[in-house]
Amino acid sequence: MTEQPNDLRIDYVEFNVADIAASKAFYGKAFGWGFTDYGPQYCEFDDGRLKGGFTTFEPPKPGGPLVILYADDLEAALTAVEAAGGGIVRPITAFPGGRRFHFSDPDGYELAVWTKA
Repeated sequence: MTEQPNDLRIDYVEFNVADIAASKAFYGKAFGWGFTDYGPQYCEFDDGRLKGGFTTFEPPKPGGPLVILYADDLEAALTAVEAAGGGIVRPITAFPGGRRFHFSDPDGYELAVWTKA
């Protein structure tokens, strides 16, 4: 299998957060992400496929585009989000081709997790 070029694909997602340590704790516990700190106001996250960042350079800005994660086991992902302190905004619902739920993180960002039908 040949590697696909990254031109015109999502490459990085950045969140303005109130507390980097709290964001690392939430996403690490809920999804097992890894982190690299770049000073007191920036931390890169890595989910094993996509990288992004948490920064305190600006205040949190909930809203904007919906970032959607994938999970093989949607119920386990929902349980992990709740155990990490996330709020369920929309419970698991079906849509053509799969199911998903929406949650809010500690800074109020709304994200979703989906799985195939």
